[in-house]
Amino acid sequence: MPFKKLELIEPILKALVEEGYTTPTPIQQQSIPIVLERRDLLGCAQTGTGKTAAFAIPILQLLYEEKKNETGRKNIKVLILTPTRELAIQIDESFAAYGRYTGLSHTVIFGGVSQVPQVNQLRQGVDILTATPGRLLDLMSQGHIGLQHLKIFVLDEADRMLDMGFIHDVKRVIIKLPVKRQTLFFSATMPPEIQKLADVLLTKPAKVEVTPVSSTVDKIDQGLFYVDKANKPQLLLYLLKSPNIKTALVFTRTKHGADKVVKILHKAGVTAAAIHGNKSQNARQHALTNFKNGNTRVLVATDIAARGIDIDDLTHVFNYDLPDVPETYVHRIGRTGRAGNAGVAIAFCDAEERIELRDIQRLINKTIPVVDNHPYPAGSAPAPAPSSQQERPAFNRGGNNGQSSGRPPRRNFGSRPASAGRDRRN
Repeated sequence: MPFKKLELIEPILKALVEEGYTTPTPIQQQSIPIVLERRDLLGCAQTGTGKTAAFAIPILQLLYEEKKNETGRKNIKVLILTPTRELAIQIDESFAAYGRYTGLSHTVIFGGVSQVPQVNQLRQGVDILTATPGRLLDLMSQGHIGLQHLKIFVLDEADRMLDMGFIHDVKRVIIKLPVKRQTLFFSATMPPEIQKLADVLLTKPAKVEVTPVSSTVDKIDQGLFYVDKANKPQLLLYLLKSPNIKTALVFTRTKHGADKVVKILHKAGVTAAAIHGNKSQNARQHALTNFKNGNTRVLVATDIAARGIDIDDLTHVFNYDLPDVPETYVHRIGRTGRAGNAGVAIAFCDAEERIELRDIQRLINKTIPVVDNHPYPAGSAPAPAPSSQQERPAFNRGGNNGQSSGRPPRRNFGSRPASAGRDRRN
């Protein structure tokens, strides 16, 4: 079904064509008509399914149709609340892209930077505001933001709000919302606390669930490397020797760990940068920009980047450390395999991470295939850095080192996945 079949207005269709969008994803196809009918919506969808466009496109259409009858200063009619700065910026960029011909105004606010430019933008009047909870509450308390004219409220990544400890801030925002409004609620997973919040926020909602809760995208080819903790740096360098890995996103558990991996990569001549909570917003955006434009080959991140980073054609994600929360694994590897493209997710597991691995495999209801044929299997002595003469990695699952998983080898982990094109949906 093309976007034209969804009865979208010409200004939005024109923008979608320019973005290279022709066919809606399943969540877009199901959600857009519901939002246009002004119904509340409960959307359960994993990252990378096109969720942002699923609510941004119909919101733009509803506001565009109402704009004809409005005069005077613009007031905030739509609030999108999201957990991280990166995701907030991405959502605002999506409204800019899809709404470029609608004449609607939008802005984004988040902490970690001066509030002055944000306040100045708000004073000019905006239709659509995307915000993180802390900065929103701060500016509301200062009298810079009023929500009395709000018509649509979007709570995005609700489960991540819970994980990051923002749920109380979310509830403080909800108290300030008009009772009469349309609410769109999105979450990749639905733990009990989030279900209770949805029950309070939504009125007779339509439910859209495009994939099983906490599932992983089928087109992401997952592989598991058992390796001792001391040998993780050398295994990462060994795998990165493959020229087919153009860019890679590497996840660590801690900020210190991210910085340490970057130093190791730099010493080996691999361009890399880290993003985590101790980095300023400008530093994080600089690192992301360099990664997106290809100046940096490897981006090392803590879970602050597990959602909200939209990178064209990112093919490889490394779980250098397995996450403590199993749902986080789903969000991490969801940075690849987006918008129908294929991707590769590689996980390292040392002896202390076996419990985390067990919980992850229970959650996703599948066993991650083991890759045996690598030079740093668990139980081996700490190894020196791979030499330049060492054979390039093959990454085929299985192998002949006595630890075969018994599974036939699938796609080569060093190869670039087949791409479905640049049809990048947020």
